[in-house]
Amino acid sequence: MRISLNEIKKLVPEAGKIETQELVKLIGSRLVEVEEAINLAPKYEGIFIVKVVECEAIPETHLHLCKIDAGKSDLIQVVCGAPNVKAGMLAVWIAPGSIVPQTYGEENFKLDVRKLRGFESNGMLAAIDELDLGEDHEGIAVINPAQKNARTGETVKPGDSFAEVFGLEDIILDIENKSLTHRPDTFGLIGFAREVAGILGTKFDEGKDRLIDTAKSSGGKSPLVSVNIADAELCPRYSCAVLQFDDSLKGEKYFSDMDVFLAKAGMRGISRIVDVTNYLMIMTGQPLHAFDYDKFVAVGGSNNPQITIRAAKDGEKLQLLDGKTIECDANDILITSNDTPVALAGAMGGASTEIDASTKKIILESATFSLYHLRKTQMKHGIFSEAITRFTKGQPAIQTLPVLEQACNMLIPEPKETNDEVLAVVDEYPNKPEKNVVKITTKEINDLLGTEYDTTTVKKTLENVGFVVEGNDELTITAPLWRTDIHIKEDIIEEVGRLLGYDNIKLDYPMHPFACTETDPMLDLKSKIRNILSDRLSAHEILTYSFVSKKLQETVGEDTKDSYEIINSISPELQCFRQSLVPSLLEKVRDNLKAGYKDFALYEMNQISKKSYGLDEDGVPKLYTHLAFATTGDYYQMKATLTSLLDELGFADADGYDFRQFDGHFPYLEPAHSATVTTPHVCCGEIKASVLKRMKIDQTVSCFEIVLEHLLADLPESTAHISEISKYPSVERDLTIKVADKYTFAEAEKAILKSLMAEESLVYDVKTASIYRPEGEDKSRNLSFSIHFANLKKTLNNAEINAIMNNITKSVKEAVGAEII
Repeated sequence: MRISLNEIKKLVPEAGKIETQELVKLIGSRLVEVEEAINLAPKYEGIFIVKVVECEAIPETHLHLCKIDAGKSDLIQVVCGAPNVKAGMLAVWIAPGSIVPQTYGEENFKLDVRKLRGFESNGMLAAIDELDLGEDHEGIAVINPAQKNARTGETVKPGDSFAEVFGLEDIILDIENKSLTHRPDTFGLIGFAREVAGILGTKFDEGKDRLIDTAKSSGGKSPLVSVNIADAELCPRYSCAVLQFDDSLKGEKYFSDMDVFLAKAGMRGISRIVDVTNYLMIMTGQPLHAFDYDKFVAVGGSNNPQITIRAAKDGEKLQLLDGKTIECDANDILITSNDTPVALAGAMGGASTEIDASTKKIILESATFSLYHLRKTQMKHGIFSEAITRFTKGQPAIQTLPVLEQACNMLIPEPKETNDEVLAVVDEYPNKPEKNVVKITTKEINDLLGTEYDTTTVKKTLENVGFVVEGNDELTITAPLWRTDIHIKEDIIEEVGRLLGYDNIKLDYPMHPFACTETDPMLDLKSKIRNILSDRLSAHEILTYSFVSKKLQETVGEDTKDSYEIINSISPELQCFRQSLVPSLLEKVRDNLKAGYKDFALYEMNQISKKSYGLDEDGVPKLYTHLAFATTGDYYQMKATLTSLLDELGFADADGYDFRQFDGHFPYLEPAHSATVTTPHVCCGEIKASVLKRMKIDQTVSCFEIVLEHLLADLPESTAHISEISKYPSVERDLTIKVADKYTFAEAEKAILKSLMAEESLVYDVKTASIYRPEGEDKSRNLSFSIHFANLKKTLNNAEINAIMNNITKSVKEAVGAEII
């Protein structure tokens, strides 16, 4: 956004009493970042207002030989090719040795004295685009003889400095307006100037505030036009006026102060009506739009035109002013004439009601619309105009009618010299907002800021920018209706600190004693898990989006109806909040396999939710933190990692872990190759072959997923787990047993571990060797184990080793009726 310091100084005279550099610094530190301060004066050096005294056509060319009065004793000869040059007119002359403004800062094209078709030409008479103040190149800029000098106030005369006459001795602030997204009032010069006044410690002159409502309307109806707001959420307020013009819209258009004002803001002059609407938008932040009244009536097909503001229907089409035809959806807001769309609200008018040279009567619109809908409209249709930029900040409804009144006064000023007339003013305002009132004490303000401001200073600071402050130490503060961002005490405290300058707050140490913060148990648990899985077990932690596609959920067998859907997701692939983490890991497993990696393990810790979990006491979906692990290997590889993790976290005990039949909690796990651990509760197993096929993964993948809240609740008080190492030789033995199908592998493993635990001073490790069903057997299977053990105090002899193995054999026979093979 571009801000003219000259305009700010008109609204806040105190701004002209300090150095420009200091003012820019204050604005940057207390309101908004100033990216650049652009001095326009050097760009327009050597450019003057002149009178064309003589103008003769050069035969067989489109050129004219002109003699101009530049306020000097002699006339100056200039060759000009513009079709509108004529004797008696006032024009703009760029003298020899001066740079053409259009090229300033780039090629810096400097004029000189040169011959054109044999005639000497001193400099040039400039068009608006050559002055870099618009895009018009059809002819040279024509200056109104009644034009006033911006500095002296006198009527312009030949030889006057062009920059002086039109106020181009100015500084333009190029500001980073993203930090003002919550402040729609500052997107107008008046609101911006009010803040500058507050920064300078002076009260803003309310007489210059264009938001004072003095306009008279007929409510929502008039014989000429009526207004129907279908949904006040889409359009809180809609004001409009019907204006009739005589021939005042026609005639020669002079280059004027309005053209310069718009150019300083980065816009261009178009026509009298459009220029006024743009001027007021820049001044107040309130966009306006004009419709050709007769075309509006014709489109609606009724002599009783009604403006209806409603949500678009899916598939409705509308041709815009830029010639583009768009297809709307329910997120768009339409302005309709008797339900026929004529404009995309807040974004762009329609071609069917465009104002042209034949326009005699207009409907002038001043309204405000839902910023959330317009943001979607902006992104969908790629419209980034000055108007929609302001609307998407949430323009306050208070200003629609006052700004409309200003537009009417500018288009048809008093006293009237023509038959132009305001025929009707209509204002539909269904739900008028209540003022925001905040109660706070001076002490609360000082306690949070670390200041010692007195009540008088606080009151004056806030009143300078439009707040109403009542009381002494106990303050009742009413925010002006244009301050839609003020709701709580902290908002008031921020205003006081910002306007008086955070840099003026005394730097000091906090007075309260320092104390260590309590450790967050969940963060501590996550840190321990990372140390185990990443540092000791060489797994890779990843972070994926919390949102997944319905397609992925359907692929793994999850119920999509149990997922929370994101209404305005940034991508169709990120539309559902995920129910578990493993599906996201599977996508990354697939990507890594495609990249050529074969043996790896991935894990993630993140939040999940389901509709079936319900809502918490605040009405927010319940969230749970999960740990998910996936590896390119079978169930037993994954199981080894899981037991190592649980051991390190302190869950290891004499009885081992209770692996039970899979409870079916996760639909993508193969029941025959999965299990559920009871304490802590963990689901683990291999991914179904059908799921792997659909995801184009051609390798066995196994996984486990744990609810960390449950894990934390079951976590032993001491999570330290130290594995002792024997300095004596270890023994390795293989054991194969035959068991009936009714006994699980876990039960057999548990019996072996129980026997080993009973041995004194023994360290051990039991690994799975194989599970095998001999041909012809359908009721039993063979389980093979690899057993390693060693004594901490001595070397085991054969008799002791045999005794240990006999005890293991006895234990598995008693527990699962095993037959030793």
